[in-house]
Amino acid sequence: MTKQKFVGEYQINASRKMLFPYLSTATGLCQWFADDVNINNIDKTLIFILDGEERIAVIDSIKNNRYVKFRFLNESEKPKENDTLEFRLEINELTQSVFVRVEEFTETDDLDESYQIWDNLLSQLKEIIGA
Repeated sequence: MTKQKFVGEYQINASRKMLFPYLSTATGLCQWFADDVNINNIDKTLIFILDGEERIAVIDSIKNNRYVKFRFLNESEKPKENDTLEFRLEINELTQSVFVRVEEFTETDDLDESYQIWDNLLSQLKEIIGA
């Protein structure tokens, strides 16, 4: 199945400094994104438990309070092409509003389904932080 690129932007009434740990740490991600997230201290991989399935990722790139990009690995622990998840924190210069920009490659044929999933996930995040 070919993958499609999903991009969604969600306004959140919180500072980038407050939001970033929820997007970039195992503790933050397991509160709203995954069932659980563990860190393998030996090889510094993150083990995401999503709907009962394990997905192993590495942090591909990160800039504090700005963005984090995860690259998921296949069974041989090699990066999969187009299997990334990126969170960017952007500020609208005019309104000073903070937006979470989500970019991922999805196997779903229906991008509307991806929008619904991310709408629900970001609503959970907003509820947790009180935004």
